[in-house]
Amino acid sequence: MSLRDLPSIDRLLHSSQGADMIRHFGRTLTLDALRTQLDDARAAIRSGGTPPDDAALLRKAQAALEDWRTPTLQPVINATGVVIHTNLGRAPLSHAAREAMEAVAAGYSTLEYDLASGTRGKREVHAEHLLRQLTGAEAALVVNNNASAVMLSLTALAKGREVLISRSQLIEIGGGFRIPDVMAQSGARVVEIGTTNRTHLHDYEEAVGDHTALILRAHHSNFKIVGFTKEPSLVELVELGRRHRLPVLDDLGSGALLDTADFGLGHEPMVQESLQADAAIVAFSGDKLLGGPQAGLLLGKAEWIDRLRKHPMARAVRPDKLCLAALSATLMHYLKEEAVTEIPVWQMIATPADQLQARAANWQDHLGTGEVAEGLSTVGGGSLPEESLPTWLLRIEHPSPDELAARLRAASPPLIGRIQEGALLLDPRTVLPDQEADLLSILRESLAQVVA
Repeated sequence: MSLRDLPSIDRLLHSSQGADMIRHFGRTLTLDALRTQLDDARAAIRSGGTPPDDAALLRKAQAALEDWRTPTLQPVINATGVVIHTNLGRAPLSHAAREAMEAVAAGYSTLEYDLASGTRGKREVHAEHLLRQLTGAEAALVVNNNASAVMLSLTALAKGREVLISRSQLIEIGGGFRIPDVMAQSGARVVEIGTTNRTHLHDYEEAVGDHTALILRAHHSNFKIVGFTKEPSLVELVELGRRHRLPVLDDLGSGALLDTADFGLGHEPMVQESLQADAAIVAFSGDKLLGGPQAGLLLGKAEWIDRLRKHPMARAVRPDKLCLAALSATLMHYLKEEAVTEIPVWQMIATPADQLQARAANWQDHLGTGEVAEGLSTVGGGSLPEESLPTWLLRIEHPSPDELAARLRAASPPLIGRIQEGALLLDPRTVLPDQEADLLSILRESLAQVVA
């Protein structure tokens, strides 16, 4: 077969299957897919291979178009037991938060419009009054994530000047986000205090100079330092800052509004505690333990928050209407004292082990296979390192667990579990109730198809 024997683009486009692809995908995409297949066929001929016929070319083009149409961002069933799973989108939103997003997405909204005056308003007001009422903070500002919150604070308050931070807090979180790198990008100069395991208040005192602009405390979000350790408390740092007229920025990372110790976990530093310690600015995430959308929340003294609000970078990192709608609805759950019953993250954390055992046993009954076994869930999201919650798992032993897991990931919706000691483990703690029917259907089909 020579290159001249290949069909023309027009012949393929005017075939019945070509016309059908145009109806479903549009002419431009169909043309791109057919050209790609013809290029592959030419390469096959030149290398001495056998190219496909017209029918095969059209089938491959159709498959390519189907693949292009499939979104890469899609919902999944999280059966890993990791509650705040960064790779799987962190915190699921509450029903009210989803409704709020849909309401403002469907049409126009009062994003920057004041209904009372009929003039331009400010987007900051939508969440600020809720945050102030909830935490008692003087002022609040919402940006698009906590990395932006820290970057904005450092840029606005310490560019070209020095920021004091303990060496034990020069942390790296997921994705290569490093506090020293962020500080460098902000234009602030890092002054490292103390040693890796022990930093004293006098280390800060001795480092304060004419060029010092800020004291930064960064929470050990995803690791612990144990043994011969010491760090000054936030109260001590604030008092030091007060003597030298220096603001203290407390980067909490995840940031909790409920006490995690009440749920059988270690105590995660709470936003209210940092504000009570009189930190100038407290920064934390919206999509971790708060249980809302991706956002960076800045609370604290009006004097300092207003400086951040007026900085040019604030516009570059501002949140959109969908974020503000979901965040406001999430905060309202806390104000109504219903976070544990309405916010999925807290629902999952608070679920008793006996309920999880019953769900795992129900899965086992429906599937007729697997073993209900004790296990551990984790909170994740860079919070509560080494902390876990007792759970019950459905443990499925299979001759080809990797192949089974791959088939589950290829399902619609994809089902994500974890493999441990040659078995597939599925944790009901992180499976939403309305996903249970899909989970069982996917498992039945996949177990039937995967053969040893």
